[in-house]
Amino acid sequence: MNWTDIGELAAVPIRGSRIVKTQAGCIAIFRTSETEVFATSNTCAHKGGPLNEGIVHDKKITCPLHNWVFSLETGEAQGADEGRIATYPVKVENDRLLLDIDALATATA
Repeated sequence: MNWTDIGELAAVPIRGSRIVKTQAGCIAIFRTSETEVFATSNTCAHKGGPLNEGIVHDKKITCPLHNWVFSLETGEAQGADEGRIATYPVKVENDRLLLDIDALATATA
């Protein structure tokens, strides 16, 4: 894995999100607790809604357009909905967010 620093953990509020612009497109960083973060595509698999504007609950994100719910862990749509969003490795080290840029390169290949 090739980890790159994308900012401070404190820049993402608990139960909130932040966008990181990459060559693979916009990646949404979600924070579910003090030190738990997830990285996904920012685009809803249903109608392309901006997931960073959705509601973070448990380890899920609800799209603001049509209320589709996705697991932040797997990217799978929840309930009766079918679909998946891309997920990417992200971690916290010394209060910094680190994103695996190799995973982004693989996603665009």
